[in-house]
Amino acid sequence: MTRLYAWLQNHPTLVDGVMAAALVFFGAASAFGHFEPIGKMTGVLIGAPLVFRRQFTVTAFWAVVVIGGVQVFFSSRPTASDLAVPMALYALAAYRPRRVSLVGFAVSLIGAATVMAVWIPPKNRAWISWTDWILLYAVLATPSIIAWVLGDSMRYRRAYYLDLEDKARRLERERDQQAEIGAAAERARIARELHDVIAHNVSVMVVQAEGASYALDRSPDTTRRALGTIAETGRTALSEMRRLLGVLRSEANSADRAPQPGVDQLEDLLEQVRAAGLAVDFSVEGVPVPLPQGMALAAYRIIQESLTNTRKHGGPRVSAQVLLHYGEGELRMLVRDDGRGAAALTDGQGNGLTGMKERVAMYGGALYVGPRLEGGYQVEAVLPYRAALVREAA
Repeated sequence: MTRLYAWLQNHPTLVDGVMAAALVFFGAASAFGHFEPIGKMTGVLIGAPLVFRRQFTVTAFWAVVVIGGVQVFFSSRPTASDLAVPMALYALAAYRPRRVSLVGFAVSLIGAATVMAVWIPPKNRAWISWTDWILLYAVLATPSIIAWVLGDSMRYRRAYYLDLEDKARRLERERDQQAEIGAAAERARIARELHDVIAHNVSVMVVQAEGASYALDRSPDTTRRALGTIAETGRTALSEMRRLLGVLRSEANSADRAPQPGVDQLEDLLEQVRAAGLAVDFSVEGVPVPLPQGMALAAYRIIQESLTNTRKHGGPRVSAQVLLHYGEGELRMLVRDDGRGAAALTDGQGNGLTGMKERVAMYGGALYVGPRLEGGYQVEAVLPYRAALVREAA
C-alpha cells in the first residue's frame, strides 16, 4: 500500500487523467437521453479540464465554469459529470493562494443560485416557499462549500509540512555547524596542550643537552646530572603525551590518565625550570583560593609558557620572577624577566601567544604582554574566579 501511494504521488497527471476520464464517461452516459446536443456535449466536456487541475489550476477551473455555464443556459437538467465543478474548486483552494480560491468559491456560490433561477420554471416558483428555496440552495451549494473547505485545509497542511521540513533542514545545518565549531574548539584545545607540553619540555632538554656538551670533558658529574635531567624531562613529556592521546581515544579504550596540572604543581614546574639553569623567584600574595580545574590548568600553562619563552629568548644569564596575587574575585599572575626584552611570546607561528590569549578569554580574563621599560619582558594575566566558583558550586 505504501508503494502504491508513493507511485500515485509520483504520477499526479495520470491520476488526474483517470479521474477526468471517469467523469467524461459518466457524463456521456447520463447525457445520452438528452434531446439537446448542447447538453450531451457539455456533459462530456466538463470533466476533461481536470486533467490539468494541478499544472494549470486557474485555467482548468475557469474552463469547467464556462462549460458548466453553457450547460446551465442551454440544457434542461444536470449530468453526473457536473461534479467537476467542486473538484476544480477543491484544486483551486488546495494549490493556489486563498485570495484566488475565494474568488472561485464566490463564483461557485453564484453558480448555484443561477442554476435555481434558470432551471426552475417560472410557473412553479409561486408554489415554492422561502424555506424550500433555502433548502434547495443549500443542497446545490453544499458540494462547493465542502470542496473549498477541504482544499483550503489541504493547502494549509501542505504549507505547514513544508515549514516543518524547512525547519528540519535548518536545524540539521545548525547541528552540523555546531559539530564543526565543537570539533574546531577541541582541535584548538589539543593544539594548546601539545604546544605547551612539547615547547616546555623540549626547551628544557635542549638547554640541558647544550650544557652537557660543554661540560662533557671538564665536568663529568655535571654532564651526568644534565643527562639525568634530560631523561626525566623526556619521561615527563611522554607521560603528558600519553595523557593527551588518552583523551582522543574512545571510552572503551580509555588509557591511564594523569591528573591535570594546576596551581598546586607550580613548585614542581619551577624546580624543573631551575634545574634547567633559569633562576626563578616565586611569591604568593593574598589568601590562596581553590580554583576550578580548568582555570587552574590555564594558570599553570600560562606560567609554563611564559617561563619557556624566557628560557628560549631571554639570554644566557636571565632570571625571572613569578608572582601570584589572589584578590577578592580574581587571580593576577605576573611573570617578568631581566633578559633581552625583545622576545616575542610565539614559537614562530604565534601558537604561544595565541594559546595564552585563548586560555584567558575562555574565563573572561585579560592578558598584557610586552617589554619592560627597565629591561626584560613581562607577562601579566588576570583570571576572574568568582563567577567560575559560583558556577562550579551550582
